[in-house]
Amino acid sequence: MAVRDSLEDRLARLRSVRADGVRRLRYTDGKEVEYRTDSELAAAIADVERQIAGANAPAKVVYLATSKGL
Repeated sequence: MAVRDSLEDRLARLRSVRADGVRRLRYTDGKEVEYRTDSELAAAIADVERQIAGANAPAKVVYLATSKGL
């Protein structure tokens, strides 16, 4: 759940930055990202939304069966 929580925090921050019209985002670890256009920021938001959707998806399990034949 920690990964999902951090993704949701990142998504909320990106949405807030976009709503404020800011293009530069500074993280607590000192990293700084500047988005050149609103479409880049929208793409970043969409990417985080996809990651959250993937984290919520059930794990897929594939069972293999083999035999030597008869």
